[in-house]
Amino acid sequence: MSGKGKNAIDMTGGSLWKNILVFSLPLMMTQMLEVLFNLSDVAIAGKYADYIALGAVGSTALLVSLFTGILIGMGAGVNVRTAHQLGAEKTSGSSETVARTVYSGLIVCLIIGIILCLVCNIFARPMLETLKTKDELIESAVLYLKIYALGMPAMAVYNFGNGVLSAAGDTKRPLLYLTVSGILNVILNLFFVIKCHMAADGVAIASVIAQVLSAVMITVHLCRRNDDCRLSFSKLRFNGQSASRVLMLGIPTGLQHAIFAVANMFVQAGLNTFDAVTVSGNSASVNADELIFNTQAAFYTACSSFISRNWGAGRKERILKSYIVSLAYSFAAGAICGVLLLGFGREFLSIFANEQAVIEAGMQRIKIMCFSYGVGAFMDCSIAAARGLGKSIVPMIIVVLGSCVFRVVWIYTVFAFYKTIPSLYLLYFFSWAITGAAETLYFRRVYRQCMAGMLA
Repeated sequence: MSGKGKNAIDMTGGSLWKNILVFSLPLMMTQMLEVLFNLSDVAIAGKYADYIALGAVGSTALLVSLFTGILIGMGAGVNVRTAHQLGAEKTSGSSETVARTVYSGLIVCLIIGIILCLVCNIFARPMLETLKTKDELIESAVLYLKIYALGMPAMAVYNFGNGVLSAAGDTKRPLLYLTVSGILNVILNLFFVIKCHMAADGVAIASVIAQVLSAVMITVHLCRRNDDCRLSFSKLRFNGQSASRVLMLGIPTGLQHAIFAVANMFVQAGLNTFDAVTVSGNSASVNADELIFNTQAAFYTACSSFISRNWGAGRKERILKSYIVSLAYSFAAGAICGVLLLGFGREFLSIFANEQAVIEAGMQRIKIMCFSYGVGAFMDCSIAAARGLGKSIVPMIIVVLGSCVFRVVWIYTVFAFYKTIPSLYLLYFFSWAITGAAETLYFRRVYRQCMAGMLA
């Protein structure tokens, strides 16, 4: 029984231009809300607590990004496997493989969430000391990370549910659940910090409660569904083969997030060689990246979901077109956002800075990055397309070489020679262009192999 809900989008029929856009818009809003709610943690800690709380929350940003990236990657693995099995179900008539993927995916995601929670609580201090966290911030930062990590199992469950619902063509409910939990997060932030006179610990507790709420809402919905994505805890079983397939897609995807974070540490080290005004200006302009990246990321999720679903359903004529449409949308989103940022960059930077010198310093970065976002679509959309066809290890290796190793080499060669802001940030354009070309060629190869297999 594969009944479609009223929110489900038909991935194997109808206009791809329309369906991919309708599928992506709620995802886009979901990811934008995630960024805004995360910024609210920092804003409330800094405005209503003190600079120690602000610094403590900021000091954990890299580690939080590393671990949440792994959980997001696992959700992507569940999404691709579930979409493929839902598509294959139409031709085979069997729903058993969908159930095995859903149940095994839940167990795997939950286990990884628990492991990451334990790692953060056991090794919080050594990890923060390795990152050279300042002495006056270390105690608050350790406390914040330990409390925040308690919500990682819930975060894992939410990302699992988000992956399943997206595979089924429903991207509106995850948006609704995130909106409700995000609003609660902001309210609790204000309550704990202002009313209870807490600091970083209050912000962390608010995040955990909000994460648990989102996990509960999405789990309750899955238990109430009437299709093959329905959860029934009495039928909860672990299937090693299904679990390994989710891991083979999820772990490399999660590691990509982690590797990018590590590579950007070298970029930050290069930036720190400039004066405080330049560093502040560029730090302000970085806030645009998350907004634009998350806008484009919605189309990457659509790309892998549509390709996987049509691959499973044997609709080979829609696989390549799904890639082309998703690439066109993500490129256009990056290009349009880049142009808008260039035109209104000073107004955007004025949100984060008052000094004209800081704003002008931030514009140096914007003038380069605004032309780079569209180029990045060729890399990320091709990675998503290959993942949709079940390939994630080779794309990860290409990313490591092209976007991470290349950046480190650039820092110690080109940037070391010129020592200018343009020579630092041009590495994004060139690394994305080179990696994008390699990822596109790899997807082309995988696509041809896939077509040969479907025709055999």
